[in-house]
Amino acid sequence: MKLLLTSVFTKTADQLSEILSAPPKELTVAFVPTAADIYDDKWFVGADRAKLVEMGFNVFDLSLKGKTMEAVEEALDKTDIIFVAGGNTFYLLEQARASGFIDLVPKLVERGVIYIGSSAGSYLACPTIEVATWKHQDRNAVGLTDFTALGLVPFLMSVHYKPEYKNILKQHMVQAKYQVKILTDDQAVLVIDNNYQLVGKGGEVRL
Repeated sequence: MKLLLTSVFTKTADQLSEILSAPPKELTVAFVPTAADIYDDKWFVGADRAKLVEMGFNVFDLSLKGKTMEAVEEALDKTDIIFVAGGNTFYLLEQARASGFIDLVPKLVERGVIYIGSSAGSYLACPTIEVATWKHQDRNAVGLTDFTALGLVPFLMSVHYKPEYKNILKQHMVQAKYQVKILTDDQAVLVIDNNYQLVGKGGEVRL
């Protein structure tokens, strides 16, 4: 199992070299922009995609909206890397369920497909997306009440950390069922099997 879970992918993209099985030009990336569907300004999605292209990957877009599980499975059949971009975490989880993406990904990751998350895409890899409710940055416009996510890792993540979030995080973390890893925008978690390593600039955020 190989994952790179980022706060901002463009700032930690160099960490990918640790888990690639071949040069980027030989690898295909399924780029999932779905989380940003509900936003007018999707600049952050464009930045992530452009970075992957700049690095030399073969990138194709895979929108989950309106897709059947069969269509998603076919699209991912010969994919080396799944990249889930940022946006609204609640909407992303809703679409991941509706398209069957949430059932397909764990099997693919187990088989050796690399998973990369950026912001909401990183939250989706966790047991639940409950952290998206803590800082009120995401709006639960789709009315989700079940926050169960992919569960690729045994911890929760809080991305885009700033000092002003300290008290909010402390308040929620004591009630959380899972350990919480906090990332600044310059950090990511590199996962190789059961080894979880904080990478990027700066040390571990301590509250």
